[in-house]
Amino acid sequence: MKITGLDKLQRTLSDASKVLGSMDGTIAQLRFNPNDPASVEGAVHEMERAIDAKTAGYASNPLIRNVAAQMKATYGAAIRAKADQARDAGAV
Repeated sequence: MKITGLDKLQRTLSDASKVLGSMDGTIAQLRFNPNDPASVEGAVHEMERAIDAKTAGYASNPLIRNVAAQMKATYGAAIRAKADQARDAGAV
């Protein structure tokens, strides 16, 4: 039995390791006004652009695309939650 595709898998995993290593730490520093929905969404889009910039050379890597999409969703939700908390804290 001959197994094929291991080179491609190894490259996919190697590329993913490099990209994930580059995302360890600060991806972007964001500032936004929690009372301004456009400012909050602007911060979300800025974060998404920062992730896209880090993963730009690996668009054909399905593992990296998946991780990037998950990061965008997770960080977008975190930014919106932080804005909600800041608004709630200011309403006291």
